[in-house]
Amino acid sequence: MSTVQPSTFIINREGRVEEDKTVVGEGLRIGRLPDSGLWLNHPTVSRLHAGISEIEGCFYLINLSASSATALNGRSIPFDEAEALAVGDEIQIGPYILYVEEADEKRETLRIRVALQFALNVGELERRHAAGDDQKQPAAEGRTAGPPGASDALKIFWGKRTREKAGRPSPLHPQSPPRIGKARFNWTPTRDLVRPWPLAVFTWAVVVVGALSAAAAVGYKMSFMPHPLSTPHARKDFALTPAIARGPSGGSCTSCHAVGFGVANKEKVNANCAACHQTEAFAATVTRAHREAGINCTDCHTEHRGEGFRPAAAGLEGCAKCHTDVNKNLYQGKGVHTPHGGTYGYPVVNGVWVWRGLDEEELAGRPEIVALLEKNRATPDQTQRWRNLQFHGLHVDRVRAVAGVDGISDAGGTARLLSCGSCHKSGYMGADVDRTFPRTTCARCHNTRVFEEISNSAAGAETPSCSSCHVQHVKDVNRATSLLGAGSKAPDVRD
Repeated sequence: MSTVQPSTFIINREGRVEEDKTVVGEGLRIGRLPDSGLWLNHPTVSRLHAGISEIEGCFYLINLSASSATALNGRSIPFDEAEALAVGDEIQIGPYILYVEEADEKRETLRIRVALQFALNVGELERRHAAGDDQKQPAAEGRTAGPPGASDALKIFWGKRTREKAGRPSPLHPQSPPRIGKARFNWTPTRDLVRPWPLAVFTWAVVVVGALSAAAAVGYKMSFMPHPLSTPHARKDFALTPAIARGPSGGSCTSCHAVGFGVANKEKVNANCAACHQTEAFAATVTRAHREAGINCTDCHTEHRGEGFRPAAAGLEGCAKCHTDVNKNLYQGKGVHTPHGGTYGYPVVNGVWVWRGLDEEELAGRPEIVALLEKNRATPDQTQRWRNLQFHGLHVDRVRAVAGVDGISDAGGTARLLSCGSCHKSGYMGADVDRTFPRTTCARCHNTRVFEEISNSAAGAETPSCSSCHVQHVKDVNRATSLLGAGSKAPDVRD
């Protein structure tokens, strides 16, 4: 392997009245340090900027500065790289130009003439050489490729003798090659003096915050609720038999809600409502009219209105709040109005039924009404007769009579049921049927009292209301039981 040999360096400084300086050694230190063999005292020069050494009769220049540029004949030398020198070469370090001159034929002595030129920096000199503006071309005679391994030998030699280990990576050294120009432009700010946060700190912070949030969500549900849940949704067991849900929610947020907010959460709640309320005694169906209007479970059955609130009562209140001429909102492009002309009277005007009757879905949930229609051989094209039979089939001999309305005993003798005489005082059939008194009896059952907030009154469930005729959830054993008399039979109604 090639080795560095002792050499003699003669340094001449232009413009100074002083004798030439002779340095004998294995290498010439060039830099801003006062003990350098070639002392260049300028801020743009590093403390140990470069070095020149001889290997087998060939002199080499090595760049030891990672922050300031070193140029040979106008071309920058990369950090920690070596270039062979020849007589006539020009080395620029900061504002200094070093002219290479050989002192003897044996090539054991190197003469260097130093000139100070503040007008040019490394970048300007490189551009001038590239453009060919510099008429003085460095001599190429005597330049040799050098022995193999010379570059590695120089790196080892200077690596052991530099105060700043050139090969040691450090955040203080720029990661990119130095820019052309003054040293102050090459410096970029670093965060090496700021102690970095260990990754474990952030990992444990996420774990702790996540654990506390999960514990709070389970142990302190009320902290995340706008208002308390109703008792039916907060219970951990069923109080209603037969049950109308697959399982008690127990106050769990995720039983109904999705994680997050927005439209997706509302869709999740509606889907969970329909999925949970599907039992042998109840089915959370939505009528065709409401489906076409885009109405879902949460539009009628609101929650978080207190422990004593009953979700079923919200649906009844919603009927009057939505179906009124005051409501100008459009539902899928359709508006709503106050039903029955603003009254709850007998649905016959000028001898014509204004009640539309049950649709196909409602009829499918009323087998007793279907049996009545078949028994009397009624068809939908017989509009008056079709609606008449349905209306009377819904009331006669099956619905409990409220206070102040006459009735007959049911099959079990435990309740009073509506009969023809409950509404018509005379002429139950034919052209002379009484249609005056029913207008007063209908209002006794169907009135605005059913829309009052009845969250603290269990009697509200047994009060006739809009849903008594306009059935929303056809499959509802509990509600049918509360409205119908015990042991009631299929109505015996004829034309």
